[in-house]
Amino acid sequence: MKLNTIGLPVEESEVIIVELNVLLSNYQIYYQSLRGLHWNIRGRRFFDLHLKFEELYNDSQLKIDLIAERVLTLGGRPLHTFEDYIKFNQLPVGKNISNDVAGIELIVNSLSQLLKIEREILMKASEINDEGTNSMMSDFIVEQEKTIWMMNAWLEESL
Repeated sequence: MKLNTIGLPVEESEVIIVELNVLLSNYQIYYQSLRGLHWNIRGRRFFDLHLKFEELYNDSQLKIDLIAERVLTLGGRPLHTFEDYIKFNQLPVGKNISNDVAGIELIVNSLSQLLKIEREILMKASEINDEGTNSMMSDFIVEQEKTIWMMNAWLEESL
């Protein structure tokens, strides 16, 4: 079995690279949706949500960089064109959303889909003892599960 420079099997690492590039593509779409929410939100919750959406897109931007760097670490090349992002996207796309509930629902739906992709990567990375990818996916998953919980709590608000 041929190993890469960090001691992981090359063939299995290539599978993870493909999956990480899918995740990267989906994060780029999520990031753009968050930017749109930040720019277009209206209503009484504008000030709170405008800041929250900015917090989320800044966090997504950091994750995008981490994912791309992990692809490079594994010996791959990160996708970097909008054509690729659209090709591999599995997320709902937020377009012209100005309603608070619709915006939060988009975030919950997007994060739920990202979790599916991340859990698949986690499983494949575990099979080859790729602790670097495992650790990153675990961190993402824990944070996103909490964000989904909070967003769902916000959606359930009563009078």
